[in-house]
Amino acid sequence: MSYTPTQVTFTQSIYQLSSEVQFVRVSEEALYIVTSQTPFHPVSHIWPDHPADRGTLAIGEHVYTVEHCLVGAINQAEHQFLVGKEIPVKRDEPGWVFVVVHQIKAEENAVKVHDVVSLTVDDIYQNQLSRGHSAGHLAYLALNKVLAAGYWRKDADRKDPHGHNDFNSYAQVTSFVTEDRCVDTYRLGKTLRKRGLNSADMLENLAKIEEQVNAQLMSWLTLGSKIEITRQGENLTDSRYWQCDLQEGEIAIIPCGGTHCDSLDSFKEIQVKLVQRDSEHIEMHTHVTHQLENDPFVKF
Repeated sequence: MSYTPTQVTFTQSIYQLSSEVQFVRVSEEALYIVTSQTPFHPVSHIWPDHPADRGTLAIGEHVYTVEHCLVGAINQAEHQFLVGKEIPVKRDEPGWVFVVVHQIKAEENAVKVHDVVSLTVDDIYQNQLSRGHSAGHLAYLALNKVLAAGYWRKDADRKDPHGHNDFNSYAQVTSFVTEDRCVDTYRLGKTLRKRGLNSADMLENLAKIEEQVNAQLMSWLTLGSKIEITRQGENLTDSRYWQCDLQEGEIAIIPCGGTHCDSLDSFKEIQVKLVQRDSEHIEMHTHVTHQLENDPFVKF
């Protein structure tokens, strides 16, 4: 039997669809189900910054909670199925297909190959993650811009979409999205200082930088610009790009496989808090206050 890469629809605000099952693996702990299509966003096995979607899988009258959603890979020739950190190859490796794996509780014969199942994503939770992730992008672009105005003594080789020295790319250690939040950890080490960052000045003026970042975010939100996800294909491993015009000369285009809101109008406010953890590490805590449907400040 040959397998096909999972086609994903989570960038199109599709929260429910039916699809044929093409692979099932049973273990003592769980049932792993691969369908041809899915609206579920899985957690990445490489950069797990964006959590897996929540939701249900239904067949007939039976409805199962999707306990986890992961990335899997299948070796076509050997029918080898690996999940998450087990995956030994990069995307586009010949002979392998990458798939979305829906994990439910183990139940004998609950789902079989060729069954058609209904997949439904928890849209409220997905939207919370989408706002948190988009806010994280906006926050780091604002931080890059503020730092470019006086905290670099050299011109860096790596630039962000707006042409500023890409502090985020150089210094980011981890990034974690949660509901209407994003936390980024940055390391201000020796290598970054050699690249030209005045990290001592940055730490001394952290409160001022935070204030300037928040002012920039407030200014951008007044634009009400659309946020778009452009795709190079329908499959899980096809490249996707976050795109938003913040009136900074160049449209911000960022490679990203996560889910996102569709407009700056989704946000009532984005607030950043910069926290120094030690002499070399800071955290950027980004928090969203989102617009409600009956909020009088929503733009139409």
